[in-house]
Amino acid sequence: MSNVIVNRVKEFLKNYPPFSFLTSTSLEEVAKAVDIKFYGEGEMLFERGEPAQDCFFILKEGSVSLYDLKEGRENIIEVCDEGDVFGVLALLGKRPYILNAKASEDALVYAVPVAIFEKLVQENSRVSLYFAAGFASGQVVIRNDLSQSQKARSVFNQGSEDNGLLIFTGQSDFNYSKEVLTCPESTGIQEAAFLMSKKGVGSIVIVNEHRHPLGILTDKDLRNRLVAAGLPYETPVVQLMSTPVMTKSPSADFSDLYLTMVKNRLHHLIFTEDGSSKSPVTGILSDHDILLSQGNSPAVLINALMNTWEVPAMAKIRNRAEYLLKYYLENEVSMDFVANIVSEINDIIIQKAVQISQKKLEELYPTIPAVKFCFVSLGSEGREEQLLRTDLDNALIFEDVPEAEFQSTQQYFLDLGAEVIEILLSCGFHPCPAKMMANNPKWCQPISIWKKYFSDWILTPNQEALMNATIFFDFRAIYGQKQLVQTLTDHIYNEIKGKSIFLNFLAKNALLNPPPLGFFRNFILEKSGEQKDKFDIKLRAMMPLADIARILVLSHKVVGINNTFKRFEKLAELEPNHEELLREAGKAYEILMRVRAIEGLKSQNSGRFISPENIGKLQRQLLKNTFYPIDELQKIIRVRYQLDYFGS
Repeated sequence: MSNVIVNRVKEFLKNYPPFSFLTSTSLEEVAKAVDIKFYGEGEMLFERGEPAQDCFFILKEGSVSLYDLKEGRENIIEVCDEGDVFGVLALLGKRPYILNAKASEDALVYAVPVAIFEKLVQENSRVSLYFAAGFASGQVVIRNDLSQSQKARSVFNQGSEDNGLLIFTGQSDFNYSKEVLTCPESTGIQEAAFLMSKKGVGSIVIVNEHRHPLGILTDKDLRNRLVAAGLPYETPVVQLMSTPVMTKSPSADFSDLYLTMVKNRLHHLIFTEDGSSKSPVTGILSDHDILLSQGNSPAVLINALMNTWEVPAMAKIRNRAEYLLKYYLENEVSMDFVANIVSEINDIIIQKAVQISQKKLEELYPTIPAVKFCFVSLGSEGREEQLLRTDLDNALIFEDVPEAEFQSTQQYFLDLGAEVIEILLSCGFHPCPAKMMANNPKWCQPISIWKKYFSDWILTPNQEALMNATIFFDFRAIYGQKQLVQTLTDHIYNEIKGKSIFLNFLAKNALLNPPPLGFFRNFILEKSGEQKDKFDIKLRAMMPLADIARILVLSHKVVGINNTFKRFEKLAELEPNHEELLREAGKAYEILMRVRAIEGLKSQNSGRFISPENIGKLQRQLLKNTFYPIDELQKIIRVRYQLDYFGS
């Protein structure tokens, strides 16, 4: 092959994975070995059942369809695009082809000999990982490949080098005090305060004779529970200490320790030998220790939010959280951790917004605030999946009041909802186009009306009811009386009991959007309007998974797990015969969340509509891999809920 042709091949290959991972020397070796082939429209490259040829293929120009036959018809699995690698699976497994390959239009193809292929796989770990992760076209993803896909993306991605942010990545080093000030339960407050002063510390751990922690006493406790209450200094520490204490093992992962403190609003976390409260104390971690080690971290942002009542300051902090999110996404931090942190920040903003609004309305409504209520988040925020500041979906539930008081009570909560929404908009969130917000009279109602809403949706599952179900069934208490939410949850499960027809309707609704397995030439793109020729990642990939997870947890009566990938983890335990598939579905959802958030931050929008040509081939292959679990689950749902026999 002439040097000119070799250079052209080399220039082409270096733009596409896995060849983009090779050194210039290795790339030239591949380019010299390539056999250039032309196939006319309709010509077969290989057929299912044929033994593997001594090469694999890269599409240079044109189009190649990979398909199998179902009842004599071509069932297209994938349409290869420029730079796609195919015909690899047979080589990897040393077995016949499992798909047919046909030129769907005139095609120019590079064939790479098997000897070069084997050398690449053995010598370059990134190349072998690329194929192991199922990134090659037509390499139908088998159950556990998504774990490899996630690992591959992490290896292939360079990540951000902006270490100046000093942002916690979930794997940070940290310092904690191994010298813990303790005292027995018989100690008096005055003596305990003297010991704290002498040691220059702000807390003392109360222990039994085995040094097992019983409680903790802090400077704040001394102020609020002793001095402010006017109690004598001889009061035993056991009367004022905070108990029970939360304990962990010092070997626990830092992200686990960190989230435990954030979620439980702890200022101190006690370490014991085995992590339980029935074990001797070995150390103590304070929020101050975290702040010192983390700089501009979630701890700093959350601490700043907790200590401000100014809406402009809250908005600035939420903007800073966006940089945090970007860093996490670029550096492949666990999606579970990212979702937890962002949800916690969002929750605190909502809680603050409610408190600020209550204060503002005090003069106008001197009696109403005594009515119990709960502000709830719905949809993606209800599922703890709202990474970007997309549409607000929320509602307000209040306790039933006498009829004569209903109008004034509802008006108060509508005004409260309006104030909260105004603050959230100031913090950069977007209003719900369908007005599913707490300032809408329809979604600001007493518990009895909310029960009726859900009963009606379950008993009469028309299209509107099913749409509401997909949003409102993922509710989560953010502020107020959580018992109201628990009461509503109990009511929902009682209503569904014995009314399986509702789940059939919900299942049918979940199959409305099949995954676009033929990626990306026959990719399902928007046909018209502002988003023409873009891929709707929410409608075509995320919603089907969220809908299936919701149906299955409802059918298993699982309470308290709203997050989609956590639902799939739980379902994997409950359905061992589908364990691998359900775990893969959870991983697929995490990948989709990450892709959408990255695109949203890049485009400064919701990330919902993606231009396929603007994302790299690796990203497209990664997306493709997430579609297979959706397809498999939809098949299971179709059979389980007998949807082929289920009428309209």
